[in-house]
Amino acid sequence: MGGVATRLASVWGDLLAALRLRPVWLGLVGTTLLALGSLSPAYLPQASPYWPLMRFLGLDTWLARALATALVVGAVGLLIWAWYHLRPAVYHEVKHWAVLVWWVLPLLFAPPIFSHDAYSYAAHGWLMHNGLNPYEVAPSVLPGTFADQVAWLWRYTTSPYGPLSLTLSHGLVELAGLNPYYSAVAQRLPALVGVALIVHLLPRIARQIGLDPRRTAWFATINPLLVIDLVGGAHNDALMLGLVVLALYLAYRGWFWAAILALGVGMAIKQPALLAAVPVAVIGSGWASWSARDVARFVPRMLVVLAGVLGVFAGISALTGLGFGWLGAVGVPGMIVTLAPSSLIGWGIREALAGMGLTQAAAVVPGVVTTVSYGIVLLALAWLALRHARTRPLTFLAWGYLAFAVLGPALHTWYLLWGALFLPVAHTSARTLRRAAAVTSVLLVYGAGNLAWRNDAVALALAAVAAAGVWLILRARARRATQPLEPSIGSDAVIGSPREAELEPSARLRAEGRRGRVA
Repeated sequence: MGGVATRLASVWGDLLAALRLRPVWLGLVGTTLLALGSLSPAYLPQASPYWPLMRFLGLDTWLARALATALVVGAVGLLIWAWYHLRPAVYHEVKHWAVLVWWVLPLLFAPPIFSHDAYSYAAHGWLMHNGLNPYEVAPSVLPGTFADQVAWLWRYTTSPYGPLSLTLSHGLVELAGLNPYYSAVAQRLPALVGVALIVHLLPRIARQIGLDPRRTAWFATINPLLVIDLVGGAHNDALMLGLVVLALYLAYRGWFWAAILALGVGMAIKQPALLAAVPVAVIGSGWASWSARDVARFVPRMLVVLAGVLGVFAGISALTGLGFGWLGAVGVPGMIVTLAPSSLIGWGIREALAGMGLTQAAAVVPGVVTTVSYGIVLLALAWLALRHARTRPLTFLAWGYLAFAVLGPALHTWYLLWGALFLPVAHTSARTLRRAAAVTSVLLVYGAGNLAWRNDAVALALAAVAAAGVWLILRARARRATQPLEPSIGSDAVIGSPREAELEPSARLRAEGRRGRVA
């Protein structure tokens, strides 16, 4: 008992120490404002239980919606500011996990943030509760609050998710007492498990391969995209990524079969986990060169990993009784226009053909674009495999996931986390990581306004002005006050060099921490 008490005291001490730093509590203010701003018609589904209360309080107005949108954009800007300014203190003055605990706390019971996917998960669980297979029927088959919470298009599509993800959704619906809203909020539980695996294991992987765990902890584990999309949005990508990280950690520890098992379970959550079979096979294989002899030695190991992962996935599919109906829904994510270049190009071509009266030609454009985009993704993965898989398997994984997300038929902000989380352990240059941090900031501002189209054009203009202001302030403060990612090493230096590990936090951040100290 004494050991447990000591451990708890240590954890509480780390949490208090984190809160004494100004960027930490400003980030907490940001996520608190984000949770409050999400209680708005701009972000809630029509069937939300908050609607009667908002109408009673007179918040269902243009002005209230516009202010909520502006509040959310400002909250995101505050969180970005806090993230940038914490860079020098991670591992020196603050534990990364303690920062994450404070930042996610206000989001735990808030409505799903910046996405309605969690409502889809709950609707799929409701279908299973009623003896229906989400691979065979859409949520609209059972009219009511569960279906009404789902975004209008996904109400009429079957599920593309893995069988274990659907089974967990079913269990969470039961756990929530069949309450539609709390069933959606409960989807954060598996997401939190995935985030905990990422936070605990990814810096350890960095240390194990000789890279700086501080940089990994800062960029990957307290990244605002992870905070908002994986925890706030309750996406099942969180658990998938957590199991991928676990598989990689086990592979580096030499636990080959356990790594295969973890990866198979991850694929049963979401199918893109399969890409990590390549680094799991490469790690510890001793693959020395591209000579025919060395390749011939490696191929059986690769086949064993693929067979093992697919076998675990198939076994889970059989045990859940759901089968492989997700194959018929692989095109569902690409049914809407997203940030993906192929999606935007396809939309432009389709609209042009429709404008010329060629409706039949326009109708086949989405299918053609999807096929072409997947072909481009396969070519990109092949090139990355030849260039990086043998010598730097995590570099292959990071850029492979990013290629899949960007070049595929659909792109959402949380898709970019598939690869972005692994950038710090992918021997990434400082310049690339700086650019990735900038892209993170832009995507967060985009996410803040992505659902606000329901306000109207004036409210969107207000949100755009606020976003521009946040970005300009961030850039100005970064030039003036933020320590560069590689202050004394060339701009192309590799992350995690020994010289970087000796860098101390800036005196300015320590002063800010003292000024922001709480009683």
